[in-house]
Amino acid sequence: MTQKTNPITVGLISLGCAKNLVDSEVMLGALARDGMALTTELRDAEVVIVNTCGFIGPAKQESIDAILRANELRQTGRCRALIMAGCLPQRYPKELMVELPEVDAFIGLNEVPRITEIVRDTLAKCGERLYRTGPAKYVLDASAPRLRLTPAHYAYVKIAEGCNHPCSFCSIPRIRGRHRSRPPADVLAEVRALVADGVKEINLISQDTTFYGKDIGASLPVLLRELQSIPGDFWIRLLYTHPAHWSDELIAAIAQCDKVCRYVDIPLQHINDTMLAAMRRQTDGEFIRNLLARIRGALPGVAVRTTFIVGFPGETERQFSELLEFIREARFARLGVFAYSEEDGTAAAGLSGQVASGVRQQRRRKAMAVQQAVSRELLREMIGSTMRVLMDREGEGRSQMDAPDIDGKVFVHGKATPGEFASVRITGAKEYDLKGELTQ
Repeated sequence: MTQKTNPITVGLISLGCAKNLVDSEVMLGALARDGMALTTELRDAEVVIVNTCGFIGPAKQESIDAILRANELRQTGRCRALIMAGCLPQRYPKELMVELPEVDAFIGLNEVPRITEIVRDTLAKCGERLYRTGPAKYVLDASAPRLRLTPAHYAYVKIAEGCNHPCSFCSIPRIRGRHRSRPPADVLAEVRALVADGVKEINLISQDTTFYGKDIGASLPVLLRELQSIPGDFWIRLLYTHPAHWSDELIAAIAQCDKVCRYVDIPLQHINDTMLAAMRRQTDGEFIRNLLARIRGALPGVAVRTTFIVGFPGETERQFSELLEFIREARFARLGVFAYSEEDGTAAAGLSGQVASGVRQQRRRKAMAVQQAVSRELLREMIGSTMRVLMDREGEGRSQMDAPDIDGKVFVHGKATPGEFASVRITGAKEYDLKGELTQ
């Protein structure tokens, strides 16, 4: 009689953006498929995986801190092996081998579908460290096993990997590689399965969603129309679009597809022409203003979300003031501001005129204060209106203008079913959130 062995118990920490979250979901799906026991109690895990972010300084530090905390589980829990995955080892493979002796295996983005093999090899090596990385080429497909970490009613669908843009401040192309689109049929297959499973919100993501299909003879407008034809009551949300690739065809497709949220996520980064040129954004202030006018003209009531970088090398007080005035003028529904992070290996890191860290942070606070006033005014204008809200939990949901985790909330008085749509009359507003009552 053969003795039955207990499955290996694995815990995973997922850091960074929604694109990284999808990689974590695929890894968990592969581990579960291959007989591993998954746990959310890290002290019970024999193997701990930290899926890291390596985009900017604070995110890198968060990843390092998570690794060091996980290493403590060797004494306080059952941990026998620690695996560092994702963008940070993809970006700094050799350096981390030296700096983090606590880690047993460093794996890059290509190893996402082979995580079970990595776990087994790491335990079998008994102290010999593993290192597996290389230029990022992996693209997931609809057949990939996936254990979703989001609530049941919304999901992220990664339609492409990588980025071809030359932005001088950004390390993503070095980490994630060149742009690689998934075939439309594969995306449609995944979305059909999600909708059949009860998902009410499909969030389309990639490093540059508006570049989708240009490498394979497909296009985002055509994809949106095909997604629109899938039966069911659900939202489609576009995240991470680049202004340089917006077209009248795309705007028209959104206008014609009522399942596509009237929500535009379009990081602009600045409005001053000199700054935009130094950032290598392939746009200028006139282009940006014209694009916003075209979008708003075709999509009445659209919520525009953007992000800006302040304290970029060479940014003067006058250029910063121009940005503040643009924030007041453009009246963005949602806005985030990043203090410039000097990233090694990027073109901007070698520029003269680096702005002091304290000044960067001060400018960020000023910009957010301006936006806070804009947001408060915009939301107060919505009092008395009725909107459709997707309930995330009891008493709390999101409108079309609110992407998961990054935007505001609608606090709802009355019994509405979590995971379902509700009609809500808006009765109050704060700086970023709304409150209302059920109308049915």
